[in-house]
Order: sequence, then structure tokens, then C-alpha cells
Amino acid sequence: MSTPMTAGRFLHALRDEGVTVVEVGNWEQHNRNAKGPWGPVHGVLIHHTVTSGTASTVGIVRDGYSSLPGPLCHGMIAKDGRVHLVGYGRANHAGLGDPDVLAAVIAERALPADNEATVDGNRHFYGFECENLGDGRDPWPAAQLDAIERVSAAICRVHGWGARSVIGHLEWQPGKVDPRGFTMASMRDRIAARLGQAVPGPLPTPARPKVSLSKLIAAAKADPSKAGTPVSYSGVKTVEATLVDEGLLAKKRLDGHYGTDTVDAMSAWQDRLGYRGRKPGQDADGIPGRVSLTELGRRHGFDVTD
Repeated sequence: MSTPMTAGRFLHALRDEGVTVVEVGNWEQHNRNAKGPWGPVHGVLIHHTVTSGTASTVGIVRDGYSSLPGPLCHGMIAKDGRVHLVGYGRANHAGLGDPDVLAAVIAERALPADNEATVDGNRHFYGFECENLGDGRDPWPAAQLDAIERVSAAICRVHGWGARSVIGHLEWQPGKVDPRGFTMASMRDRIAARLGQAVPGPLPTPARPKVSLSKLIAAAKADPSKAGTPVSYSGVKTVEATLVDEGLLAKKRLDGHYGTDTVDAMSAWQDRLGYRGRKPGQDADGIPGRVSLTELGRRHGFDVTD
């Protein structure tokens, strides 16, 4: 358990590690502390932004969106390796995650697969967004990877943590795939070497969630007014999380029930794929089909069964 550093100590820790820092506005006071606690902190969480262009990306992570106010991280690591500090304190970056993963981070042991989303990660993690499209093809320049290594090591050095206190969003929250384009295992090796610690060794690759198409369709078509009708399925949350990532579903509607909001979000996703129509039986009716669900899974890291 660690108390968060002061903003001043945080800044000095990064600079002492050789990080090139860009201070953005009133970053030291820009936070979401009014919405919940900040700390105790247990680790560092790495993300990718799914954006391009440093200036616009800084604006997004500082200010957020109407449905998700900023700051969306503490620092944004640009492709040139500069770290833009946009906030300090509670930030909307981690969301809800797996309590077993948090326990493993605290104990610095191998991570279990993340299959729950019940613990407030915004309270417990320093967060860094990294400028990258997240498609697996956008390159990660050496300067950017070096900066990720340095900011992570700087924080671990202050708190006395090892490299296993640094995880990716995909290891924390079901349905997430970031950062995509390098492995967190390789980054932890780099961080351990910088800290002069033993390399922690490979961690198991997180299992890809599986979503049953037939069960998802049953949940989508369920009528809660009829006794005995199934109204939910655990895979609904996995799909809803990806629709949130796509900006099609409000985060507060991520509830595991395939209701009207989820139908509308799935319809919008089907429309993006070129389908048309909103009446039952038409392509973009919001009832998942194999093609639309498989493409969603391909982009966000889940597999479709049956």
C-alpha cells in the first residue's frame, strides 16, 4: 500500500529518470478527486489512445469527452518520447477491473486472467496513455518505448515496487486490448533491467474472452416481462465494453443487460459495417449476427463461439 506522490515529487521523479516532460496547463490541480478517492496506489497502467497527432491527442486526454470527462490519464506519451502531463490525482483511465489482478499486482506475482470488472482502478493506478492507433500496425518508435520504460521505472523506484507493478489495460479490464503492438512482458523486462532487478520472467498471456453468439442473441431478444425468460448473459458485458470503447454506448450503460441502449449501440456498429435498416429481421436491427460480432471481436480481442 502506498500513498500517492505529491505532484511535485512525481514531476521530479520523471525528470530524474531522464524523461522529457511537457507540463500542460494546470495539470497539478486537474483531476477527478471530487468523484472519489485517489489512493492508495499499487501500480502503473499503460494504455494506447487510438488517435494520431500529438496536439489533438493531448487535448483529448486532458479534456475527455462529454460522456467521460478528463483527465483520462496522468501523462500522455507521444511518439517522440515526450511525456505530456495533463492531470494529477484521480483520472478516468482505468475504470473497473479484476480484483484478482489487483491482488496479484500488490503481491507482484503472475497475473491471472482478467474476467471481472468490479474494482475501481482509477483509485489505485497511475495511468499513461500512449499515442498510437492501436491497430497492431501503427509503429511504436524507440523513443516512445524508452519513455514508457522510464516513466514506469521512475514511479516504481519511488514506491519501492518491482516491474510486475506495471500492467497493461488488457491485463486489467475484460475486453480491453491496449496496448497493442508490443507485449507488456517485454516492457516489464526492460523496466526490471532499468531498476537493476531480476527479470520477472514471462507472464501467461491473458485468455481471450469467449462470447456465445446464440446466448447473446437470446439475451438480446429476451422479454423481461415473461417469467422464465433469460434476460442476461455474462458475455453481454464483454460486448458492451467493446461498444463503450467504440464510443457507441455510454459507460454508465455497461450493466450486462441487453436492453434498448445496447440494441441501439449494436445497431450503430452494424451500420458502421455498411448494414442498413432498423426493423426486425433487417441487418442493422441491433441483434448481433455472426459477421458483425466476429468483426467486433477481432478489433477488441474476444472470440465468438457457436
